[in-house]
Amino acid sequence: MEPNYLLHGNLMAKTGEASALAAILIEASKLLAADKTCHLYVVSQDDTDTDRVWITEIWESKEAHDKSLSIPGVRELISKAMPLLDGPPVRGQELRILDGYHG
Repeated sequence: MEPNYLLHGNLMAKTGEASALAAILIEASKLLAADKTCHLYVVSQDDTDTDRVWITEIWESKEAHDKSLSIPGVRELISKAMPLLDGPPVRGQELRILDGYHG
């Protein structure tokens, strides 16, 4: 099945906590790497907004993304990340992939 769901969003860390937050998200990416329905999970940062951590994900479907929350260890990482956030997480952009190159 070709991937058709892209989620692009960001999390605002408390001042000085962005590196710790990014490390947790990178750890999550390693858990998701075994899931064949996850085609991309990238953690990034804008050098001009160092407390914000960006996440871009490509999945086969929204349902596949939603099921990823049940992967062992994912909920624990979410629990570790929550205290590092400067406010509640805001849902990212949900986009349907039309075409283009992806690995």
